[in-house]
Amino acid sequence: MALKFGTFMAPFHTPVGQDPTYAIERDLAVIRHMDMLGFEEAWIGEHHSCGAELIPDPFIFIAYAAQETKHIKLGTGVVSLPYHNPLWIADRALFTDRLLRGRFMLGLGPGALPTDATMIGLSLEEQRGAFEEDVDVLMAILRGESVTHETPRYRLHEARTQFAPYSDFDIVCAAIASPTGPRVAAKNGINLLSVGATAAGGFDALALHWDVMEERAPQFGHTPDRAGWRLAGPMHLAETKEQAIEDVRHGLDDWCHYTQHILAAPHFRAAGETFEERVAFVNESGLGVIGTPDDAVAQIERLEKQSKGFGSYLLIHHEWARHAATLRSYELFAEYVRPKFQGSASRLQQASDYATSRWTELNDRQGAAIQAATDRHAKERADAGKA
Repeated sequence: MALKFGTFMAPFHTPVGQDPTYAIERDLAVIRHMDMLGFEEAWIGEHHSCGAELIPDPFIFIAYAAQETKHIKLGTGVVSLPYHNPLWIADRALFTDRLLRGRFMLGLGPGALPTDATMIGLSLEEQRGAFEEDVDVLMAILRGESVTHETPRYRLHEARTQFAPYSDFDIVCAAIASPTGPRVAAKNGINLLSVGATAAGGFDALALHWDVMEERAPQFGHTPDRAGWRLAGPMHLAETKEQAIEDVRHGLDDWCHYTQHILAAPHFRAAGETFEERVAFVNESGLGVIGTPDDAVAQIERLEKQSKGFGSYLLIHHEWARHAATLRSYELFAEYVRPKFQGSASRLQQASDYATSRWTELNDRQGAAIQAATDRHAKERADAGKA
């Protein structure tokens, strides 16, 4: 199957303390750029604390970005479902689906920032169990059922939505470090988004993610589809590896510091204390790529082999490099990596190879034909002069 490509945008704006207006404008510029480049999808996160991941409501961002793009699909990446009443998430999803007319996607997760959950009194120990329960409720509402359900966090009485879906929009469940994601996805017949696909331990956990899907989905009457499985990881590309490394001197250290000392997420933590150690960590641990398009191709091929097949690869958005270099990285990916997996340039290469194979013959014949036409014209002029 031909892979699709996109971005998973938390987003990360490190170091903490940047002007948020300009930071959000850069995020919008990246989405516009990717739309122009032909990327298929972008997933926008929900975060409320820690000072670096600055989009608190992906629905608002998506509705705004949709007006500035034409083709790219936009998804919540992800809604932290236990933070909300499932009825209102269903309403927002169906409303946004109608506003975007087929370009909306719904991504769900338990919440990634412990500080977010702590501020609303949601214990970390109950968070994943709450997520499993809430997805069941949400999916019933999205199916058009009337739901009565009570938890310590909300009470629903004959809850239903006014809207029907505009489209058969994709629904995915995020998986990072625990088996919660694939468990929920398999039970509810929705797709899987492996955010931690290349994080510490995540690369080796890919097969486990899909094993859970294949084992659990049939128990609930579902068949998991690898075409709907999305893997995510970070990359920064340049024309040479040396240039890529020089580019990320701008922000790699700040990003690593954020994961090491601010974000309390042991499953998504950089290693290394020096810049050189951190570059080596990215490139040698399997986390991602700081290098060339060829390095990116090799990474995706490695993931294909490890996972035994998936449908989409999402570039985890970061600002390791300055904005212009970041946009160039996406350009290089679109120009030289994506065609390797989608075959979009194969017929162009065939056309070039065919023309090359007949160059000598056709070049000689074309030259002879031009000369013959020139000679005929000269003869006609000469004959007319004699008349």
